Amino acid sequence: MTQGLLFNLLALSCLIPAAALPLRGEKSSRDWVFWMVLALAWAGPFLWAGYSMSGVWKGGVSLTLWVTIAVSLSLFAVIAGITRDGWRLTPLLSPYMIIMGIIATAFWSQGGDGGLAPSAPSGWVGVHIVVSVATYGLVTVAAVAALAAFIQERALKLKRPTMLTHMLPSVTDCEALSVRLLMWGEIVLGAGLITGMGTQFMETGAVLVFDHKTVLSIGAFAIIGTLLLAHHKTGMRGKKAARLALLAYLLLTLGYVGVKLVTDVLMS
Repeated sequence: MTQGLLFNLLALSCLIPAAALPLRGEKSSRDWVFWMVLALAWAGPFLWAGYSMSGVWKGGVSLTLWVTIAVSLSLFAVIAGITRDGWRLTPLLSPYMIIMGIIATAFWSQGGDGGLAPSAPSGWVGVHIVVSVATYGLVTVAAVAALAAFIQERALKLKRPTMLTHMLPSVTDCEALSVRLLMWGEIVLGAGLITGMGTQFMETGAVLVFDHKTVLSIGAFAIIGTLLLAHHKTGMRGKKAARLALLAYLLLTLGYVGVKLVTDVLMS
C-alpha cells in the first residue's frame, strides 16, 4: 500500500464516526460528542488536502473532492453552531461526505495541474479558486437541506414518518436554511464567474469562452436565481424548490468535478 493511498484511507476513516452519529437515536444532540466527531471528520480531509497541495493548487479530482469535503464540513459546523436545528442535517450530510471521500480515494493517483492560466496573476487565480470552492461548499450544504425538505414533505403527504424524518429538521427549517445558503451561494457564484472571466481574459484575451464548465456554471447561476426570485415573488417552496436546488447542484457538480473527472481520468 502506497503512502498516498494510506493517507486517503485515513482521511476517509475520519468521516465514518460522523455518519454513525444518528445511531445514537434519541441520545443524538448537539453535545460535546457531536462536536468532537465533527471536528475529526473535518480534520482528516483538511490535513490531507493541505499536505497534498503543499501550498500549490494542483486541481486533480481527488484533491478537489477532499477540499470540497473540508469546506462543506467547515460551513456545516458554522451552521450547526448558529442555527437551532441545522445540526440535524447530519444523517444526510455525513453519508454524502463519505461517498465523496470514496470517490476521492478511488482517483487519488490521478493528478492535474488545475488548468490555471499561467499568464494570470497568482493572487487573482487564488481568489478565483477560493471563491469557486466556497461556492461549491455552500451549494452542497444547501442541496442537502433541500433534499431533507423533500424527504420530510413526502413523508408528511404519505403520512409515513420514518426514523430518518424524525432525525431531520422540519420542512420549514430545511427550506429556510436552503434558501439562505442559496442566496449566499448565488452571490459567491457570481463573484466566481467574474473572477473566472478575468482569468480567461488574461489568458486568451476573450472575456467569455463557452466551454463545458462555463456553460454549466452559468446554468446553475440562472437556476438558483430563478428559484430565489420565484421564492420571493410567489413563495415557491416544497418539491419544486427542492428539485430546482438539486438541479443547480447537479450542474455545479458536473462543471466543478465532472469536467475534472473527464479531463484528468477519462482523457488522460
